Amino acid sequence: MGRRSDHSRVELEELILSTGSAVMAETGLAGFSAREVARRIGYSIGTIHHVFGTADRLIAAINTRSFADWAASLRERLDAAGPDGDRIAALVAGYFGFAREHPHRWTAIFDHRLPADGGLTEADETGRGLLTQIVVEEIARAAGGEVDDDIATLSRSLIATVHGHCAFAISGAWALMGEAAPEAAALARVREALAARSAR
Repeated sequence: MGRRSDHSRVELEELILSTGSAVMAETGLAGFSAREVARRIGYSIGTIHHVFGTADRLIAAINTRSFADWAASLRERLDAAGPDGDRIAALVAGYFGFAREHPHRWTAIFDHRLPADGGLTEADETGRGLLTQIVVEEIARAAGGEVDDDIATLSRSLIATVHGHCAFAISGAWALMGEAAPEAAALARVREALAARSAR
């Protein structure tokens, strides 16, 4: 396919990212193809390499977009819960909800590995940190304290706990073990950890 110049670089980057996210949602990481993204937008594969450098960098950017969408969905659930609602339950439901609604995009976040010489950009790090920051702020709120190193460490541990439950649920492993309510189990573990901290 010949070169085109219908879009500015900023417009082209957004077109590639939005189309790439759609392809990832359909195929998952295993079936993802930068060439398919190029075909859908009507540009050459060289254009994608010109904008993102490599297919790995494109996938990293798509995953950062997924993190942003995931963080936005968490905020929506927290807004719906309101200041006096069960915000911890909203967090856990938001974690599971995005994974269930976008299983290929969610799985790609954790399955993709950049090569050793191609780490995340500063923009990627910032975008991916939004979700963790939301959790840290909510855990601090639930614990009745300020955000500090202790709260940040606890929050990361709770993310790992919920993630494990969620990953098993998405893969079907929970069902094989006879667990019918992995989300409820994850929420229970989070509440137990918060109660243990309060009792110290």
